Amino acid sequence: MNGKVYLVGAGPGDPELLTVKALRLLRTADVVLFDDLVAPEILELIPPSAQVQNVGKRCGTKTMRQEEINFLLVTLAASGLRVVRLKSGDPLIFGRAGEEIEALRQSNIEYEIVPGVTSALGAAAAAGVPLTHRQISSTLVLTAGHRASDNRDEEWSRLASTKSTLVVYMPGHDYAEMAARLTAAGFAEETPCAIISQATTPQQQIHIAAISNLHSSPRLAAPTLLVVGEVVKFADPAADLPEPIFRVADNAFAAQEEQLV
Repeated sequence: MNGKVYLVGAGPGDPELLTVKALRLLRTADVVLFDDLVAPEILELIPPSAQVQNVGKRCGTKTMRQEEINFLLVTLAASGLRVVRLKSGDPLIFGRAGEEIEALRQSNIEYEIVPGVTSALGAAAAAGVPLTHRQISSTLVLTAGHRASDNRDEEWSRLASTKSTLVVYMPGHDYAEMAARLTAAGFAEETPCAIISQATTPQQQIHIAAISNLHSSPRLAAPTLLVVGEVVKFADPAADLPEPIFRVADNAFAAQEEQLV
């Protein structure tokens, strides 16, 4: 009898941003295959009886190739196990869920997608930045920094002309190059940007600069996101001093579990 695979979003870091469903699946999983950016506090919620394996990558170093992950998902579920594929943020946004879904479909393995708070939304909320604004920006664009060089100048120009909010996942630290591309695409040099590091965690840091000064930005700890647009002007100046959220997580989850029983 086949098991089932759950593609679960772990959110941007704060364990209290897990959905109740994600928590329940973690507590009842036979196997959890997690990405490297999943917070350690979330992994501590997995019971000792479950098999837990890191299959992610960080700084370009892969723990396991995607084809191997696909094979592992299919094999484990085919043996009758409940498998949680735990991804940081949301599984459908830069999480390679599409490739895993395709492999599961081809092998007739049952699966379910459990959405999570994607990093852009978590980071913006933590920084107090509205990603859209009725008078300033009605378009939100998410892109990956390591693929930014693949984007044609015409595409970036359209973003500048529509005054969109641009969120760059994994922007790296070459902010001089990023600033040059944004300027070449037509973004005004005074356009504000926010670099948000380790969003929603006690280690969160935020650096705000105009595109003209982006090149001198500090190298904040990964993971980081870059938010570009006039909405950054609304950032909370105290947002880089979060409360120690993890100390209340256990009590919050205990209350959730009581409601589930």
